[in-house]
Amino acid sequence: MKGTRPLDNAEIRKISEAFDGVFAVRNRSLFILGVSVGGRISELLALKVNDVWQNNKPVKDLLFDRNIVKGGEVSRAVPVNVDGRVAIEELIAWHTELYGAADPTRPLFPSRKGRGLKTMTRIAAHNALKGAFEAAGLNGKLGTHSLRKSYAQRLYEQTSDIYAVQEMLGHKSVVTTQRYLGVNYASVRDASEAMSIHAELNVSTKTLSSVDDATDDVLLIELLRRGYDVARLLEEKDTQQPFQLPTDEESSVISV
Repeated sequence: MKGTRPLDNAEIRKISEAFDGVFAVRNRSLFILGVSVGGRISELLALKVNDVWQNNKPVKDLLFDRNIVKGGEVSRAVPVNVDGRVAIEELIAWHTELYGAADPTRPLFPSRKGRGLKTMTRIAAHNALKGAFEAAGLNGKLGTHSLRKSYAQRLYEQTSDIYAVQEMLGHKSVVTTQRYLGVNYASVRDASEAMSIHAELNVSTKTLSSVDDATDDVLLIELLRRGYDVARLLEEKDTQQPFQLPTDEESSVISV
């Protein structure tokens, strides 16, 4: 879908928890696999069980064969990370429970109708994902293509190699890949928040307990960005002594 935006890791976690119902595992696995391997929705829906489950375990490299690739021109293999492998394991267990076995030739993402012998439609996939996006409280233009864009954006941020991203997406031209990446949406959003006149720049009265809901990596990055001596703070935390974050005057400036 043209104009759809990518998702960051925090949003991906929220969405993954928003699926419910009998087909929640199928829908969640479609979502997680999509953001983990970057396949087009048509490519994902064309997969069979034996494309992802071989020798009683999930594949570590997923082959999008030329007969399901857009244009049918060239096959491509994409590494499957731990998120994708866990999603595959959960999906195979769901197949076994619902249908009695994980038939290798069965559609990986079966329709609700016909005992799973037909593949779910693109409209069904769109509706399942849209429901999860809304349940997670997200806004902005989101759709099935957000999964592919999320993979592209996150892979580029990890590698800084646009040609690697191009190859994993199966793009003929790196120009197309550049359009996919655009800007780092999450960074722009954080920068936008930081520009707000209501942003609390002085955190001298905040204690660590007031930010316990933040993930460790987010908290450490924020503390470093604001110039705190993180090593000393962690040392004090290890001694289990209550303390407050230092004032700006007490902080050591850290160059990163």
